[in-house]
Amino acid sequence: MSATPHNHRATKRNRRLLAAAAGFATVGALVAAMPAGAADGDRHSSRHHWTRTVDVQLLSFNDLHGNLQPPAGSAGRVTHKHEDGTTTTIDAGGAEYLATHLRQAREGKRYSITAAAGDMVGASPLLSGLFHDEPTIEALNKLDLDVTSVGNHEFDEGAKELARIQNGGCHPTEGCYEKKANGKPKTFKGADFPFLTSNVTNAKSGKPLLDPYFIWEKNGVKIGFVGVTLEGTPDIVSAEGVKGLKFGDEVETINKYTKILERKGVRSIVALIHEGGAPASPAYNYNCDSPGPGDGISGPIADIAKNVSPQVDALVTGHTHQAYACTIPDPSGKPRTVTSAASFGKLYTDTTLTYDRRTRDIVRTSVASANHVVTRDVPKAEDMTQLIDRWNTLAAPIASRPVGYIAGDIENSVEAPEKPIGNLIADAQLEGMAPADKGGAQLALMNPGGIRAGLVHKASGSEGDGVVTYGEAFTVQPFTNMMTAVDLTGAQLITVLQQQVSGSNQAAPKILQVSKGFTYTLDMTKTGADRIVVDSVKLNGEAIDPAKTYRVAMNEFLAGGGDGFTVLKEHKNKLVGGSDLDILTAYFAAHSSAATPLAPPATGRITVVK
Repeated sequence: MSATPHNHRATKRNRRLLAAAAGFATVGALVAAMPAGAADGDRHSSRHHWTRTVDVQLLSFNDLHGNLQPPAGSAGRVTHKHEDGTTTTIDAGGAEYLATHLRQAREGKRYSITAAAGDMVGASPLLSGLFHDEPTIEALNKLDLDVTSVGNHEFDEGAKELARIQNGGCHPTEGCYEKKANGKPKTFKGADFPFLTSNVTNAKSGKPLLDPYFIWEKNGVKIGFVGVTLEGTPDIVSAEGVKGLKFGDEVETINKYTKILERKGVRSIVALIHEGGAPASPAYNYNCDSPGPGDGISGPIADIAKNVSPQVDALVTGHTHQAYACTIPDPSGKPRTVTSAASFGKLYTDTTLTYDRRTRDIVRTSVASANHVVTRDVPKAEDMTQLIDRWNTLAAPIASRPVGYIAGDIENSVEAPEKPIGNLIADAQLEGMAPADKGGAQLALMNPGGIRAGLVHKASGSEGDGVVTYGEAFTVQPFTNMMTAVDLTGAQLITVLQQQVSGSNQAAPKILQVSKGFTYTLDMTKTGADRIVVDSVKLNGEAIDPAKTYRVAMNEFLAGGGDGFTVLKEHKNKLVGGSDLDILTAYFAAHSSAATPLAPPATGRITVVK
């Protein structure tokens, strides 16, 4: 294999492959005298004769978010739709099982590439997040990941931390987490694979932050990868995380680097795009090409796919945490594969790219793709088990500490606008910021993207039913956002509710979670801002007065206008409190015990009209 012209640390992955390449040295002269592929043993051949086409396996996944252990509750389930229309759910995910599935899928494949579409790290459970995602990078190295695009969450801790994740080195303030046998610090080695940042550039120099593209090569077969994240990343990441960076248009960037790859003789190209769509069904095996190509999927990726250069042969996507394997027509009207493997390692996509040696291009009519469940009924990969056990040992003193007790599952419902775990978090934030010396908050707003999981009553392991550990609380809220209390007028409150379903959020509404006492009606039979029934917006039973000032608790991300809630930047009289995680654990301490566990909060704060 070969990497980009930047020669990403030569690359580390290439160095690892040199040993394997040396085993073929004795036949080097013979191979050099043959046409490309003559010694490959490619399709339909047991006699190693040259064939014009070869099948290249592309395995892909996205939005892992450091979920090395099987995600709990609904976050760890996928929906299977049967031919009769009924559905069942399947427990899925976990690096030990993902490794086994990927390794089994590669068996017998001479040409196999593994790629990802961003958000490999960030918003991670405590096992990885506590160590700034070093455990996840180590796991991805073991999974033999070849290349990934960056996602928005790769910027949670800024460009310098992303560079460390890529190139290695111990954390600048926390140092090295592990020690060698001789007791000396063990330096983090970084990723063996490149993070592609084609559309992420230095605002001053205009140069890509990291490698813009990657060329995979084996026995004369060359496939180029261009990786981008969504142009709107600055709207969903803290300002500090993207300071000094510029995020370009996805289509323009992919088309630009496609031309560059073509000039280098690479005609088979895959785009890794951290932007996605919404299929009409949540089932991972839903046919989104019914009644026609791409008819069953909507959202930003549909427009991107229709405009990306026809020279790009497949699009591996992410960000929306949805599952789909569709064909959307390219600008010339030719069907092209567009895939996404949900999130958290619950699925992987297996795509067959038929490579024509003569044209050096993919035979698009032969492309086949499908999502597969990372079931938990296969043997665990021993190396992943050892990795998880090693990092769990380091995390145990913090992760296993009980912080509260619950009487039942508190779900992070995917489809429902109002989520029980969202209500719990908003209530905790209101209580934490309500005292006069803490901000005097009257209500709290919580962004749904900041809630990464629910809480499961019957947890696996030794902790006992109903116990909420610090590790589980961290998994729910891993960003450690600081809380604020600010002044907003009633008119601004109504506007922020309208911004949930209009502007940049119209295609994919972002419904804020609200604290008890704050209620309103969401009319989904209407469109845009009209979906908010203004007369229904009340606080403790009284209609919101547009001219009145209210004290509102929210995290720093929202206070900065994140997730398209631009009106929140107009706040006044900001007071900064503790972290959202500290406030959540304090709420558990105040409201639960082993004898009196906390009941799941009731819903009904948001009335939905369909």
